[in-house]
Amino acid sequence: MSQQHALSDSQVSTELKKMTAFIRQEALEKHREIQLKADEEFSIEKSRLVRSETQRIDAEFAKKRSQAGMSQQITKSTLANRQRLKVLGARQELLDRLFEQAREGLGKKGKEGGLVKGLVLEGAYALGEEKISVRCRKGDVELVKKASREAEGEYKKGMKGKEVKVHVDEKEFVPEGSAGGVIILNGTGKIDINNTLEERLKLLETDALPSIRTTLFGENENRKFHD
Repeated sequence: MSQQHALSDSQVSTELKKMTAFIRQEALEKHREIQLKADEEFSIEKSRLVRSETQRIDAEFAKKRSQAGMSQQITKSTLANRQRLKVLGARQELLDRLFEQAREGLGKKGKEGGLVKGLVLEGAYALGEEKISVRCRKGDVELVKKASREAEGEYKKGMKGKEVKVHVDEKEFVPEGSAGGVIILNGTGKIDINNTLEERLKLLETDALPSIRTTLFGENENRKFHD
């Protein structure tokens, strides 16, 4: 059997120092490993947080920019609509004044024999009958009789010899408040054509209004179809 020798105090001290140094080294390496891992995780988390916050800020900014743009568009559209309505209102006011002036001048036109003849003749052509009746204001009877005789002659020329007999009704009249003109009836009195000046002006307001607008204000750029 071999003999075991006891370690001296100096040898024990040396061994303890070696063990302590080894443990310390292991601890330092473990600490560095933990620190490196912690730093790496911290860096990753920081990058994630920065990226997330950047995306949030970008999204918020984009949302506010979109809202600002939309608000600006709404404001522009509102102002444009107000301006358009203002222009349309001014145009309508002008048209109303024009037709009102026309209505005020109808009284003088009602006394024009040439105009009355044209109204009678138009009714005669439209009805195409041999006998027609004409109603007028009571004060216009003589004027209308003369205009009717002239209309008969012109009708005969225009219709290649075909004649029409115009009877001026002296029992029923156009209201005295009317500006003038005539109402033409066929032989049976069941069909009538209202050629009073007020009625003709109403037709003008309806039928000729688009062309009057174009003459006064030019073509509407937004209008896709035209008559």
